Amino acid sequence: MKRALFIGRFQPFHNAHLTDVKKILKECDEITIAIGSSQEKNTLENPFSYNERKRMIELALKNNKIKKYKIYSVPDLYNDKKWVGYIRKNLPSYEFVYSGNPWTLRCFKKHDSKVKKINLIKGVSSTAIRNMMIKNKNWKKMVPKEIAEYIKKIDGVKRIKRIVKNYS
Repeated sequence: MKRALFIGRFQPFHNAHLTDVKKILKECDEITIAIGSSQEKNTLENPFSYNERKRMIELALKNNKIKKYKIYSVPDLYNDKKWVGYIRKNLPSYEFVYSGNPWTLRCFKKHDSKVKKINLIKGVSSTAIRNMMIKNKNWKKMVPKEIAEYIKKIDGVKRIKRIVKNYS
C-alpha cells in the first residue's frame, strides 16, 4: 500500500487543497494529512486552531466521499532536522511527501524523502482568502461550501478582522 504525506497549515483549507487531496489519492492508496504549526492560533498567519482546521478538512473530505485519510498535528520545532524527525517518529510511514511549500520540500529532500511539489493554482491561497475576508471580498468561492459555513459558524471572519486590528 502506498501512503502519501500531505503537509500544510490549511489556514483555511480551500478548493486547491481539496484538488490536491484528490490528485494524491489517484497516485497513492492513503493520505496522511499533517497540519503544520498546530500549536498556533489567533495570529495573523494562523488564525484558526488545530481543531478548527482539522474539522474543516473532515467536513470537506466527508462531503466529497473521501475516506482514505488520517489527520495529525505537527507543531513547529524551529529546527529542520528535528521537525522531519518528529514527523517520521510520530506519523505513519509514507512513500511520498507532497507540499507546495519550498521550505517543507527542501527539509524532506535533505532527509532522503521522495518529494512531490503540488501545483499551486494561481490566486488561490489561504493568505489570499484571509486578505479577501479582511477586505470584505468574495472569498467563499475559494473554499468548499461546508468550510464557508463552518467559518461563519465560528465567526472566523470577525476573528481575523479583530486579529488584524490588534496587530495594527
